[in-house]
Formats: sequence, C-alpha cells, structure tokens
Amino acid sequence: MAAEIQNSNPTILNEADLPTRQRPAPPRKPGVYDGGIFAPAFPSPPHLSDPLAVSTYFSAESDSDDDNLMEEPIDEQEIYDLVSTISDPEHPISLGSLAVVSLPDISIKPSLPNNPDSPLRTVTVLITPTITHCSLATVIGLGVRVRLEQSLPPRFRVDVRIKEGTHSTAEEVNKQLADKERVAAALENGTLMGVIGKMLETCQ
Repeated sequence: MAAEIQNSNPTILNEADLPTRQRPAPPRKPGVYDGGIFAPAFPSPPHLSDPLAVSTYFSAESDSDDDNLMEEPIDEQEIYDLVSTISDPEHPISLGSLAVVSLPDISIKPSLPNNPDSPLRTVTVLITPTITHCSLATVIGLGVRVRLEQSLPPRFRVDVRIKEGTHSTAEEVNKQLADKERVAAALENGTLMGVIGKMLETCQ
C-alpha cells in the first residue's frame, strides 16, 4: 500500500447507474405454511434441509430447463458484474464506481480465431487508472485477474491490460500482467495477496 493516497478526490459514479444484472431479490412474503398448526403437516423438502439429499421434487422438464440455463453463454455483462464490485486498494469504493473498469472495455473473443467453434474464449478487460501515474495499477490488474480466474471455467483465458493512453507506464504494467511467471511469483507474496484478498471481500 502507498504511504499516502495518490488520488484523494477521485470521480465516483453512482452505483445505481452502473450496468448490472445483479439485483437484490425482493423480500419473501410469509406463506400460509411458514408456521403455526400447518408446519408439522408440511415438512421442508429434503433437498432444502439436507444439501446432500437427492431431490425427487423436480420433474424431468425442470431438469431440462436447468440444463438450458447452464448452457447460457457468459457475456461481457457477466464479466463486468464479476469485476465491478472489487474494491479499489486505496479507497473503500468499487472499481465500477471509479470507472476503473467499464462495460465497453470488456470483450470476449474466440481464443483460436481459425477455429471459432472451439469453446476456448479469451476475456479481455481494459483498466483505466484514476490517475496516470498510479503505482497501484499492477495490484488492481492482479485483483481483476485473480477474481476472473477464480470465477470462470478453465476454458476461459484472462487478459487484463491497462487501457492505452491512460497510464504513464502502461507498457511495463502490461508486460507484468501478461507474464505468467511474474504473476505466479507475485501471487506467492503474502502481503500482496492480503491486499488482493481485501479488495475481493466486497465482490458479490
């Protein structure tokens, strides 16, 4: 962590205006069977009380619906939802609210252009530091990379880079973020991983 805050007055976007599919679920209204004299006659299904129990409450049709949901492709909005709630290492504010990550700067493309039917995909996230000389740009990039590598299936390759023209040492930072050996060595640093862990605590 820096000894003093480098950008003490960053521009902050209203979180309610950020693009997302993640909406808080409405509170559940109490049902007629939630308690009272009906409770013993209507026990909870076993799959709710025992996570290892095999449920017989779902039909084959619902299983098919679940399969269709599982096959829904991961898109740029989902990637944004994964990384926008990461906290900035200097401020208790999300990367989305600081516009360090934004939806237009996220792309998903085939990893093998000559074989577009391959399931391999490359997720590219361009980062815009709040100031052009931010010394924590590499830490932010590592945080985004760790979050995506922990959340996405193995068929996704992660490419995190500083957006062109937004940082004075973008080329050097990008080399660090693209070098697998340097990234692996950095992630073995306990102090650095403590900072990244703190950044990821706010992820939804």
